[in-house]
Amino acid sequence: MTETVHVGLGDRAYDIHIGTGLLDRAPDLIASFLKRPRVAIVTDENVGALHLDALVNALESQGIATTSLTLPAGEATKCWAELTHVTDWLLDEKIERRDIVIAFGGGVIGDLVGFAAAILRRGVRFVQIPTSLLAQVDSSVGGKTGINTRHGKNLIGAFHQPVLVLADTGLLGTLTKRDYLAGYGEVVKYGLLGDSEFFQWLEGNASHAAEGDMEARIRAVKRSCEMKAEIVMRDETEQGDRALLNLGHTFCHALEAATGYSDRLLHGEGVAVGCALAFELSARMGLCSQEEPSRVRAHLRDMGMKVDLTDIAGELPDADGLLDLMGQDKKVQDGKLTFILARGIGQAFTTSDVDRDVVRAVLQDSANAG
Repeated sequence: MTETVHVGLGDRAYDIHIGTGLLDRAPDLIASFLKRPRVAIVTDENVGALHLDALVNALESQGIATTSLTLPAGEATKCWAELTHVTDWLLDEKIERRDIVIAFGGGVIGDLVGFAAAILRRGVRFVQIPTSLLAQVDSSVGGKTGINTRHGKNLIGAFHQPVLVLADTGLLGTLTKRDYLAGYGEVVKYGLLGDSEFFQWLEGNASHAAEGDMEARIRAVKRSCEMKAEIVMRDETEQGDRALLNLGHTFCHALEAATGYSDRLLHGEGVAVGCALAFELSARMGLCSQEEPSRVRAHLRDMGMKVDLTDIAGELPDADGLLDLMGQDKKVQDGKLTFILARGIGQAFTTSDVDRDVVRAVLQDSANAG
C-alpha cells in the first residue's frame, strides 16, 4: 500500500511517497532524477547500522553507484563543525550540481544535509529518505534546512526543497517507543492547528498506529504531509500561514535550549508540551474554553506523552529564564514574541499580542503540576 502527496511549487514541485517497501523501490523512484548513475548518501550511526546496507544494495543492484558518510547520531550533530564535515566530504567526492545527495535519517540528518546541499555549489539537488516518524511527517517536507548555534535552534539555514521524499513507514518499526511518540508530537500538532476531524480520528486511532497498525500509520503520515504541503504551497518561505506549523514551538525551542538540545527532551516531546501550553495560554486569554486544553492534555496523557514541565527530567530555568530563551526564537519580530494560539481545536492563528505575565503564569503552573 503506497500513497502519494504532491507538493505543488512550480518548477520546485515534488512528490512524497508514503508506504512500506519504498527502500527497495528507491532505485526506480530516484532514477529519473539522475544525470549520471551515482549518488552520495549521508546518514547517522543509528540509521546506518540498521538500514544503510539495504539502501546501498538496492541502489547498486540497479547499477547506481553509491558513496556514503556516517555521522554521529543526535541533535548536537546539527552544528557548524558537522556542516563543514559534510560539505568538505561532498567536495572530496566531487559531487556536482547535477548530482543527487540523499539525506537518509531523521530530522537532524535531513536538516543538516539539506542545508549542505543548499549551499554546496550554490545548490545541489537532494532526496529525503526520512526514517523517523517526526521526519516523515514534518522536517522532510517543505524545504526548511539548517543548523543550531549557541544562540538557539535552526537560526542558520536556508529554504531548499528536495526533489523527492520517500517516507517508508516500514522503517518506523525499528524506532523505540519514545522516538515514535516524539514523532507523534508533530502528528497531533496538525490536527490541533487546522483539522479537528483529524484530531478526533487520532483520539480513536493513534494508539493503534503506535502499536504497529500499518494502515493507521500510513493514514496518519499521509494526512500530516497533506496538511503541511497545503500550507507550504500557500506560503513557502514563512511570511504568513506557514507560521501556523510552529504551534507549540515557541515553548518547545526554549525548552530544548534549556535542556541543552540533549536527550532530556526530544524535539517532538517539546512540541507536545508546547501544544499543551499553547492551548492553556489560549484558554487563559479567553480565546477558547477550558475544555479544549483539557481535551488536548487528556489525549497526550492517554498516549503516554510529556505534557507539563514537571515531566521533563532535571532542573529547568524558572519562568523568567524560559521567557528570556523564548526571546531568541527566530520568530521574534520587533522584540515581540510570536505565539501560535487557538480559538479551539483545529483553529490556530498567529499573534504577537500576548501578555508576558500570562505566559509567565502558565509556565509557573506547569512547573508545579502534578
